Amino acid sequence: MTKNLVEELRWRGMIHDMMPGTEEQLQKEMTAAYIGFDPTSDSLHIGSLVPIILLVHLEKAGHKPYALVGGATGMIGDPSGKSDERNLLNEESLAKNVDGIKRTLARFLNFDNGEKNSPVLVNNYDWMKTFSFIEFARDVGKRITVNYMMAKDSVKKRISGESSTGMSFTEFTYQLIQGYDFYHLYKNHNCKLQMGGSDQWGNITTGTELVRRMNVGEEAKAYAMTCPLITKADGSKFGKSEGGNVWLDASKTSVYKFYQFWLNTTDADAEKYIKIFTFLDQETINALIAQHKEAPHARALQKTLAEEVTTFVHSKEELEKVIAASNILFGKSTAEDLKNLDEQTFLDVFDGVPQATVNTEDIANGLSMIDALAAKTEFLKSNSDARRALKENSISVNKEKVKEDYLITSKDLIANKYVLLQRGKKTYFLLKTA
Repeated sequence: MTKNLVEELRWRGMIHDMMPGTEEQLQKEMTAAYIGFDPTSDSLHIGSLVPIILLVHLEKAGHKPYALVGGATGMIGDPSGKSDERNLLNEESLAKNVDGIKRTLARFLNFDNGEKNSPVLVNNYDWMKTFSFIEFARDVGKRITVNYMMAKDSVKKRISGESSTGMSFTEFTYQLIQGYDFYHLYKNHNCKLQMGGSDQWGNITTGTELVRRMNVGEEAKAYAMTCPLITKADGSKFGKSEGGNVWLDASKTSVYKFYQFWLNTTDADAEKYIKIFTFLDQETINALIAQHKEAPHARALQKTLAEEVTTFVHSKEELEKVIAASNILFGKSTAEDLKNLDEQTFLDVFDGVPQATVNTEDIANGLSMIDALAAKTEFLKSNSDARRALKENSISVNKEKVKEDYLITSKDLIANKYVLLQRGKKTYFLLKTA
C-alpha cells in the first residue's frame, strides 16, 4: 500500500491494541475491514466519530471499509462496559434507529461509489434473520467453549460485579453473534480485520477465533485492532455537554452548540483531539501546537479543531454560519446579521439571557422604549433608570443604538417573534412576543 495506515493511526494516538500480523497484512494488500454500529438511537453522537474517522482513514489508505449496522445485535444489546442489562427495543424503534444510523453514516462514507475500495454498508439482520436457534447452537455455539467466553472482561465484570444482578443468557450470547458477523464478512466479503473501541477487544477476538475454528483445513487469518476510548484530561466522560450527548444530527444538537463544544475544550484536550478528530497532517498539527503554546490566549488549537470537525460533520457553509453567529456576541454585528440567523441558532447564541413576554398587539402598535426597558419587562428597575440609560446612549435594539423616542415595531422582530435589547456591551435581554 502507498500509505502505512498503522503508522498514521499510531502518531495520532488512535491505536490501543492490535493483533500480531495486522500491520503486515495492511501493508501487503488492499484489506477489507469493518466496524459495527449498534442502533441504540436513531442517530450517532460524537463518541461514534472515532470509528467513523477510522473507516475514513482506512479508505484514504487504499483499503476497503465496511460499516456494519447491528440490526440483529441491536435486538440484544452489547454488555461491554455496562453494569446492568439494557432494555430491549421493540421492532418499530429498532427499524427507525437502523434507518437513522444508515443516513448518518452515508454523510461520511460514499457507499458503493464505483471505486475498487469503495465503502460498503451492511446490516447483520440480513444474514441472522433466517438463522434458527438450533442451527446457531449447532453450527456456531459448538465452536467456542463457555470457558473461553467466561474469560472475557465484559462477562467477568458483569458476573462478579457487586451491584450487578448478573447477566442474562441473551447478553451472554452477544459476543458469539458479533463473532459470527466477522466470520460471515470474512467468508462472503474476504473481510480480514475488525476494528472498534478498546472495550470491544473481547468481542473482536472472539470473532477472530471463530473465523479460525470455522475454517477447519483452511489458512484462515483474521485480525483485530482497537482504538482507545476517548476521555477528557480530567478523567470525565467525553462527548457530554450540559444538555447531554453531543449528536452528529443537527436536529438533536444544533450546529452552533456542536461548534461551541469543540471551541470550549481545554488546552490539554485540544492538543489530543486535534490529532484524533481532524485529518490535518502531522507537520500542520505540530506547527499549530507550537503556535498555541506561544500564545495560548489566541486559542489557535481550539479554533482550528472546532472549524475542522464542524466542516467534516456539517459542511463548510454551516461552519460559516456559526462563526458569524459566534461573532454576534463578540464582534461588530448589525440588526441584519441577527435577522439572518435561524430561530434555533438565535436561541442558542442567547441561551440563558433573561427574557420577558410582550403582547403582539403592543409591538404592532409600537412599543415605547420605556415600556420595553422597564414598565412591561423589568429589564431595568424603573422608568427613571430607563430614561437615564437612554440619555447615556447605552441602549441598543438589535445591536443598534436608540433614543427615548424610538418605537419597537414588527419590523424589529427576529424570526417573527424576538427583539434583542442591550445595555452597554455585555448586558442582554430578550423580548418575546405572544
